[in-house]
Amino acid sequence: MGTIATKDGTQIYYKDWGTGQPIVFSHGWPLSADAWESQMFFLASHGYRCIAHDRRGHGRSSQPWHGNDMDTYADDLAELFEALDLKDAVTIGHSTGGGEVARFIGRHGTKRVSKAVLMGAVPPLMLKTEANPGGLPIEVFDGFRAAFLADRSQFFLDVASGPFFGFNRPGAKVSQGLIQSWWMQGMMAGHKNAYDCIKAFSETDFTEDLKKFDVPTLIIHGDDDQIVPIGASALLSAKLVKNSILKIYPGGTHSLGDTSKERLNADLLEFLKS
Repeated sequence: MGTIATKDGTQIYYKDWGTGQPIVFSHGWPLSADAWESQMFFLASHGYRCIAHDRRGHGRSSQPWHGNDMDTYADDLAELFEALDLKDAVTIGHSTGGGEVARFIGRHGTKRVSKAVLMGAVPPLMLKTEANPGGLPIEVFDGFRAAFLADRSQFFLDVASGPFFGFNRPGAKVSQGLIQSWWMQGMMAGHKNAYDCIKAFSETDFTEDLKKFDVPTLIIHGDDDQIVPIGASALLSAKLVKNSILKIYPGGTHSLGDTSKERLNADLLEFLKS
């Protein structure tokens, strides 16, 4: 475990497990590096160096008032790469973290990156616009913000108990432990940081970033993702990223790292070895 200080003085916490080719994980909103622990343990046990940071304002990183936007998130990730002198790395991003990975490659290129994975990722754009008619209306995200400000703790509990893991589906096997873990990670995030991040993940357009991908890229998405619907995300991203591989998990939720853990781990390992 360690921290780096970014150019603006923000302390970024990261985990660094195992040895071998580096794999760098970017987590979803409003979570932390802990969301990746199953994948990190599995891949570190198979000879890889697994690194996951807490995005600024999340987890154990500091909570700056400013800089809660995708450009800064991507620049923080670049600073982590430089501080640890990572080369030939694989970047893996889930949900908001997928946006972070896309903007990182868009802004900093792939000189330190050999492969990329986008899982349940927000690109190219979540928000419905004239150019993106399949996106979600702004009212959805305004609703997130209103619920967040009214009772953040209950809002997080509702998201984790319902759509995030698909626990609101008939016959779903509900894990109280997963719900509590998600809630705990969310409550560790800074109040303003998590609030600002709603705009960052929903309104940032990653179309041009995806066009700059020039490394082998695996795009994984569940077709029952209730948080980031597949039609306006993975299906479009797969057309924008040259020579990408698209894997769709039938019935898959937004949180494939938990609800489809064994399949995801196997798919990641296969992609890493390919």
